[in-house]
Amino acid sequence: MTAVGLSAVALTLAACGQGKGGAGGMGMGGPAEVGYIVAQSQPVGLTSELSGRTSAFLVSEVRPQVSGVVKARLFTEGSVVRAGQSLYQIDPAIYQATVNSANAALAQAQATATAAKLKADRYKGLVETGAVSKQDNDDAQAAALQTAAAVAVQKAALDNARINLNYTRVTAPISGRIGKSTVTPGALVTANQAAALSTVQDLSKVYVDLTQTSAELLKLQQQFASGKVGRANSAQVSLKLEDGSTYPIPGHLEFSDITVDPGTGSVTLRAIFPNPNGQLLPGMYVRAALSQGVAPTGILIPQGAVQRDPKGNAMVSLVGAKGAEPRPVTLGQTVGDKWLVTSGLNPGDKVITEGLQKLRPGAQIKPVPAGSKPAAPQAQH
Repeated sequence: MTAVGLSAVALTLAACGQGKGGAGGMGMGGPAEVGYIVAQSQPVGLTSELSGRTSAFLVSEVRPQVSGVVKARLFTEGSVVRAGQSLYQIDPAIYQATVNSANAALAQAQATATAAKLKADRYKGLVETGAVSKQDNDDAQAAALQTAAAVAVQKAALDNARINLNYTRVTAPISGRIGKSTVTPGALVTANQAAALSTVQDLSKVYVDLTQTSAELLKLQQQFASGKVGRANSAQVSLKLEDGSTYPIPGHLEFSDITVDPGTGSVTLRAIFPNPNGQLLPGMYVRAALSQGVAPTGILIPQGAVQRDPKGNAMVSLVGAKGAEPRPVTLGQTVGDKWLVTSGLNPGDKVITEGLQKLRPGAQIKPVPAGSKPAAPQAQH
């Protein structure tokens, strides 16, 4: 291209640039169009997301109550068992012999007691006629009482022998899913041994033990006391699993511990969840969203409307009489995709949420409601 041609192109571009940025245009020199929302006061539910672990609703370790050799295991590992179902059979021979011996001793005591009672009854009639001495009658009455007591002792011994015989059949203390067996047939077990034979867990419901720092709890109690936050009417809890999915059945808060753990500075909250399909297993790491209060006059703004100054303090830009006005705010917690503003905003304030990147110090703005369709660009000549 010749030098004359290049000069002509440059003049044409300059003319177009003057047309776009002139005083009458809405281009780079005009007011920046920004979108805003009007701050509104509304009740806002406050939730805390706390971490925790699951545990079985009921746990029972199966231990023998008598000593002996295990003859048989009567359950399938990992199966569901019912309370009272036989799990192990301990060799009952020695305990059956004890029962037989106690039966014989009881029969002997009852025979002795019968003879003593008959003698006491005869002496009671004869002493009135003087046929026997009063001393002999007293001795006969005392002997009758002693033999009756001996019968009671032998009955108790028989009951104890029968109980021990029944204990040779080790049963499930609760209904639930049973784990692996730690012994096999032929193993010698002892009464009340430290090692459990197996463990049964009721997983129809599960506990979720959550931890909350004592500082957060104190802050919430102060907000309750000041009236800034009202107590939640619902203690419903939702659960998020390790893979990020949400557990479909809500639970509820059972209790809050009254002791702070000195090692972690936290308190324990316990929630309970139905577990009809067995999806929740003991020991799982979970996160729970717990409703803990209601801010009666909360103001929510989109997270994108919040900016930070060089010191990290939260700021928003408001629509003012002379343009955009920065305003420091105090933020609470996030509620979905919004921030809860605890101070710094008043109902009716117009918070800029769109076009923040266009704002310049001292520049004029053209505020429109957020989400409005942008104005069509003017035709260029």
